[in-house]
Amino acid sequence: MKRWLKISLKILSVLVVLIILTWLAGAFYISRNKKEVLASILSQLNKNLNGQITATSMEPTLLKSFPGVSVSLNGVLLRDSLWNQHKHDLLKAQDIDVSLNVLSLIVGNINIKQIAINNASIYIYTDSTGYSNTSIFKSKPKTDKKSSPKSSALEVKKIDFNKVSLILDNKKRFKLFNFDIDQIQGRMEYPDSGWTGKIKLMTKVNSFAFNTRKGSFLKDKTLEGTLNARYSRDLDAVILNPEILKIGGHPFKIGAKIELDKSAFAISIAVDDILFRDVALLLSPNISSKLLKFGIEKPINIRGNIVDDGSGKYGDPLIKVGITVRDNIVSIPAGKLTACNFDGSFTNQDTVGGIIGDENSSIKFHKLTAKYFNAPLKIDTFTVNNLARPIATGLVTSQFPLSNLNNSLGTNDFDFKNGTANLRLYCKADIDNFSFTKPVVSGKIQIADADILYIPRKLHLVKSALNINFNQNDLSIQNGHFQLGKSELNVSCSIANFANLYYTAPEKILVNLKMSSPQLYLKEFLPFLGPRTAKKKSNGNKQVVSKELSNVLELSKMNIRLTVDKAIYDNFLAKNLDADISLRGGGIFFNKISVAHAGGQLSLNGNIMQETASNSFKISSKISHVSVKDFFYSFDNFGQNTITNKNLKGYLSALANISGKISHTGKILPRSINGKVVFNLNNAALVNFDPMVKVGKFAFANRNLSNVEIKNLDGTLNVRGDKVEISPMQVNSSALNFNVKGIYALGSGTNVEMDIPLRNPKGDENLTRSEKREARMRGIVLHLKAIDDEKGGIKIRWNKDHD
Repeated sequence: MKRWLKISLKILSVLVVLIILTWLAGAFYISRNKKEVLASILSQLNKNLNGQITATSMEPTLLKSFPGVSVSLNGVLLRDSLWNQHKHDLLKAQDIDVSLNVLSLIVGNINIKQIAINNASIYIYTDSTGYSNTSIFKSKPKTDKKSSPKSSALEVKKIDFNKVSLILDNKKRFKLFNFDIDQIQGRMEYPDSGWTGKIKLMTKVNSFAFNTRKGSFLKDKTLEGTLNARYSRDLDAVILNPEILKIGGHPFKIGAKIELDKSAFAISIAVDDILFRDVALLLSPNISSKLLKFGIEKPINIRGNIVDDGSGKYGDPLIKVGITVRDNIVSIPAGKLTACNFDGSFTNQDTVGGIIGDENSSIKFHKLTAKYFNAPLKIDTFTVNNLARPIATGLVTSQFPLSNLNNSLGTNDFDFKNGTANLRLYCKADIDNFSFTKPVVSGKIQIADADILYIPRKLHLVKSALNINFNQNDLSIQNGHFQLGKSELNVSCSIANFANLYYTAPEKILVNLKMSSPQLYLKEFLPFLGPRTAKKKSNGNKQVVSKELSNVLELSKMNIRLTVDKAIYDNFLAKNLDADISLRGGGIFFNKISVAHAGGQLSLNGNIMQETASNSFKISSKISHVSVKDFFYSFDNFGQNTITNKNLKGYLSALANISGKISHTGKILPRSINGKVVFNLNNAALVNFDPMVKVGKFAFANRNLSNVEIKNLDGTLNVRGDKVEISPMQVNSSALNFNVKGIYALGSGTNVEMDIPLRNPKGDENLTRSEKREARMRGIVLHLKAIDDEKGGIKIRWNKDHD
C-alpha cells in the first residue's frame, strides 16, 4: 500500500472516531441534562415570540439525525393570551423533532438546525375585530448590517411538516384556508437579506376561500410540487418564483408574492392543455356554477393573476384571467359553436379604480370566429358586463349559403335547398339564467335566391328574397318576394317588440304583414288548413333553438293585408281581391274580404278553426248580383248535386250566415253546413230541375217545366246538415205559379209541400200587378207533396193534409 494512501486512511479513521466520540458526547450530555436541554431549546424557540411555547416532555432520538443529535418534544402547545375567548390553539403537536448542532451543544449554546412537526394542527385565527392569535409572534427589529444577527436569530436549516392540519381562519375578511398537509420539506439558507428556501409540498385543500360567502377554490384538490421561495427583509415579503405545481394532478405554473405586513398577495397562474371543465371545478361554486353552463371540448390555455392588496375593502381579490381557444367546440345554452377560435379575458374590476365584484366584472371575447349551426360567425369583440345583472354586447357578421343550416337547427321544420344569407347585427341583451332577455338588436339580414321547404305545412317557397331589418327591439321585412308554385307574393311586414317577445312571450308577437300578388292560386295555400306535420324531436342544445323557433312560428299572431289582381281556386276565379286576414293560434280569421266574381261582388267575414280530422268554419257573406250559374259552378255546387250550376240561370244576391266543416284539402264536407240564407233571384231560370220536371209530368204535361223563367224571387233557406228548410215562398214563373214550403233533404227526409194553381200564368199577362195577386190562386189548386221514394229518389203525391 502506498504511503499517501495509508496516511489518508489514518486521517479518515481519526475523523470518523472523532465524529462518533462527539456524537456520543452529545448524546451523553442530552441524556444526563434533559431538563436543561429542553429549557435551552424552548428558550431558543421563544426568542421570536411574545408568549411562550411549552412542551410536556423531551426524549432523545439519537439516530434520527446522525451525525447530529436530535430530541423529540412531546405535548407541544402554543397559545396566545386571548385563547380563553376564541379557544383556538395556534399550535398543538403530539411531537416535534428538533435536530441540534453537537459542537454548539458541548460548548453550552443550543443551535437548532432542523425542526420536524409531526401529527399536529396549526390554527391561525383572526376575529371579526381584526385581532389575530399570531400577535404572539414578535416583529423582527431592523438590525445594523455591521452587527451579526446570526449570533442570536433562530436559523433553522431544515423544516419538515408531516401529517399537519393547517387552518387560516379570518372572520373579519371572511377568508378560510384549510389544508391537510401530508408532507412539507423545506431547505433554508439565511443570507443577510432574509432567507431563501426550497420547499417540497404534498397537501390536500379542504378550503381555499377568499370569501366564505361565495365558497372555496380548489376544494378537495391535491397540491404537489416544489417551490423556490425567498424572504426579503426590506420588503417584508415572501416571494415564490414561478414553478410547476400539480393541482389535482395537472401541472400549473405558479408564482406569488406575499407581503406579510399588509397581508397582501399576488399570485400568477399559467396552465396549458387543460380541459375547461377541470378548470371550472377548481373555482368557487358561485363562479363554477355559471361556467359549467358552458362547455369547451378540447384543451385550452389559461393565464391568470389573483391580487389582494390586503385592505379588505372589497372582500374579493382582483382576478384577471386570459384564455386562448383554437379550433374548438364551445357549448352554450342556445347551441354549439364549432370550429371556434377566440382570445378571451375575464376581470372582476373592469373599471380601473372601481369596486371589485360581480357588478364591475367583465368577460370579453376578442376576434371570435365560429360556426353556429353551420353558419359562419365573426365577432370582433363580444362583451358581457356586470355579472350581477349581465349585459351582453357585440357586433355579429356572417355570410353563408342557407343549405348550411340543414340538419343543424335542431328541428326538421325547414329544408334549405338554395340561397344565401348575409347578416350584420349589433346585439345588446340582458342575460337571465344564461338566456338572452330584453335583447336590443340593430342591423340587417339579407336573404337572396332562397329555396325553402317549410315541412310542418309542406310549403315550398322558391326564388325567395327579403331584407330583414332590426331596429333595436323592432323588426321589419322589406322587398320580400316569394314564389309558391305558380303563385307570386310580394311581402313587407313589421313586428313591434319582436326581440323581447321572441324569448319571453312568443304568443304576444303580432306580425303586421302586407302582401300583394298579380296572380294567386289559393289551392297552393291549403296546407295552412291542415295540422302541422309531426317532426322528430331534437336533442342536446339544438332542442333549445328548435323549441323557441317552432313556438314563435306557431304561437305568434299575424295580421295580413292582401291585395291580389287575380285569385284562382279550382273553378273559382276572383279579381281585385282585397282581404284583411288574421292568423291566431289554430285559427284563420277573415276580418273583411271583398272580391269581384261572376259579374258581381262578394264580401265576407268569418273564420276557419283548425281541428284534427277536419276544420270548422263560420262565414257571414254578402253576394251582390252574381251570375248564379257561375257562382254555383265556382263553389262546386256547395257539396250537393241536386241543384247544380246546370239547373240555374240568372243573377243572385244574398245574405248568408253559415257554418260547417271543410277538409284539410279544402273540400266542403257533405251534410256539415248549418245556417241561414236570405236570397233574391233576378231574371232567373230553373233548367231541367228534376223535381220540377216530375211535377210537370204529374200535372202539367202541356207546359214546359224544364225551363222555368223567374223574373224575381225572394226566399229564405235554413240549412241543417243535409236538410234545407224552405220558408213559405211564393214562386211566380213563366210556366206556373206556386207556393212552396217544407224540408228538402240531400239524403232522406224530403217533405216539401206545394200548392199549385192550374191557372196558366200566360193567361194573366195582361192583368195589373194587384189583379195578378188576387187571381193567382183562383180556380183549381193542386196540393202536392214531394217525398222520398223507395229507390232513394223523390216522388210526388197528393198532400191530403194541406191547410
